[in-house]
Amino acid sequence: IRMPELGGIEATRRITAREGSTVKVLVLTTFDLDEYVYEALRAGASGFLLKDASADELAHAVRVVAAGDALLSPNITKRLIVEFSRTAGAPRAPLKERIGDLTERETEVLSLIAGGMSNAEIAGQLILAEQTVKTHVGRILVKLG
Repeated sequence: IRMPELGGIEATRRITAREGSTVKVLVLTTFDLDEYVYEALRAGASGFLLKDASADELAHAVRVVAAGDALLSPNITKRLIVEFSRTAGAPRAPLKERIGDLTERETEVLSLIAGGMSNAEIAGQLILAEQTVKTHVGRILVKLG
């Protein structure tokens, strides 16, 4: 997370935003802060693991993320569930102002999502890597709250 010259969050953002990139990012850090977890996920990370994980846990996390799935450290997952349960209510309707914050590509992806298309289908239609679509989806979710 806190690396000299280029932090881990920004590095993740740059790696996952590359057009056609299929690279998966697993963040491995000593910093057990929710803020870093949220920012890493928003940046496109597929996993977040603390450095106190065992060698077996790390190897498992690498395999899970490489297979295209996501993984969070168990204690982080527990905290996220508690926070979600505490704050979850009825889904908020996107405000017109928030929709205006979307880029043209994000608006296009949102329209295809609304049409029921999967990430893979969207990637095929827009001639993008599926990871790029996932990055757009993540940004859409953040912008629309």
